[in-house]
Amino acid sequence: MDTQGPLLELRGISKSYAGVRVLNHVDFSLSRGEVHCLVGENGAGKSTLIKILSGAIQADEGEIILNGKRCRNTTPHQQIEQGISTIYQDSDLVDTLTVADNIFLGSEIKRFGVIARKEQERISREFVNSLNINIDPSILVSELSTAQKQILQMAKALKRKASVIIMDEPTSSLGEEESAALLQIVKRLSREGIGIIYISHYLEEVFSIADRITVLKDGVVTCVKKASDITSSEVIHAMVGRDASLFYSRERFPIGEVVLEVKNLTCPPYAKPVSFSLRKGEILGFGGLVGSGRSELMNALFGAVKPLAGEVYLHGNKLLISSPQDAIRQGICMINENRKDAGLFLQRSVMENVCIARNEKKLFIDISKDISSTDEMVQKLNLKTSGFQQEVQRLSGGNQQKSILARWLLTSFDVIIFDEPTKGVDIGAREEIYKTILELARDGKGIIIISSDMPELLSMSDTICVLREGSLIHTLSPEQLTEEELLKKYLDIA
Repeated sequence: MDTQGPLLELRGISKSYAGVRVLNHVDFSLSRGEVHCLVGENGAGKSTLIKILSGAIQADEGEIILNGKRCRNTTPHQQIEQGISTIYQDSDLVDTLTVADNIFLGSEIKRFGVIARKEQERISREFVNSLNINIDPSILVSELSTAQKQILQMAKALKRKASVIIMDEPTSSLGEEESAALLQIVKRLSREGIGIIYISHYLEEVFSIADRITVLKDGVVTCVKKASDITSSEVIHAMVGRDASLFYSRERFPIGEVVLEVKNLTCPPYAKPVSFSLRKGEILGFGGLVGSGRSELMNALFGAVKPLAGEVYLHGNKLLISSPQDAIRQGICMINENRKDAGLFLQRSVMENVCIARNEKKLFIDISKDISSTDEMVQKLNLKTSGFQQEVQRLSGGNQQKSILARWLLTSFDVIIFDEPTKGVDIGAREEIYKTILELARDGKGIIIISSDMPELLSMSDTICVLREGSLIHTLSPEQLTEEELLKKYLDIA
């Protein structure tokens, strides 16, 4: 590792969204040939920091110094030109183009106005071969595996002469052998003098490649240490441990008979069967790292994706679910993590969004009843709106979430799945959503909560299921369980 001064420095980086500080005077540095791992819970600020560094968004305060020069008002293209390449968790490759076309996208070799494809393929093969991987540069990217796509993005960064490569959860969707091969490439690139910023939830992976580790918690750097000077337990302690006021104090209710039983449900991309049951009035929390398979499992249960195998029973009756409509009709509903892509009709009114599920099969709509029902939900959930005809896209994130919740409260269901129910909402809206969830539990509904927020899981759940790489590895009682202990379960550390 080159210690002749930093290759890259971030000084006093701060960023706020809607008055909420997500990064607070963050300092970070990277040396030539160093692998500097950035770790922290979901929501700690890692992605925001990387987006600022890559030029995707601008910091409110602070500066970026690259090779001793300050970067001002950067764009992604400018940062790439200056030698910073970012490999995101979700590939930004174009599946309908060839490997070579992707590597040269935006900088094609042309002869007399025509792309020199053979020359591009020859050079692409050299870059790919330099990473000790055999990929035909003439095939479409859609034919590559996830691991090959990650390596292709590395080759693309090398072609751009990157001096800094940022890798965001690169192994979250890879198998053990594929992950090991990718980590060997990371080590090799660092030996060649490239600075690597590596983001991962897998601590065993972090300690296998890191020269230094920086921990972010709630937008603040809580620890910067050489990897050789810190233990995994110390990293976990720096990642979690919050004020007790962040834990919601809830009432506990009697839990009834089994309402939902899931047997050997197997969903892509994992081939691991998962079984669990949910009782009336129970709040069942699902936790795990990025790539653990929580959302995939629930999307399969809800009919949003086709499971590979498995059976679902409601009140002892086997269900046939091939679409979300089937699930809703049989008494299972879901509030998706991405409310703007899966649930809300942004250019429709609050009333239309609230009443749309109830009115789906009606030939005639009773406007007066819709007005009355919407008013009831607005009061019940304290949904802040300028009027029932206001477009949902004009609402805050918390009030958008309440609009979806109001929709299901007007229908008949036995089980409701909340995927990140309070993500992106303020403290006041969060408490109101919690109260509504508890009311549903009191009424005997079966509740499933998927959450990356450990205090939320520990506060709200009667039982916590921990997933890792598609497998259900622990079923826990949250009583007397701390964040550190729960995170160790996520990491499968004894």
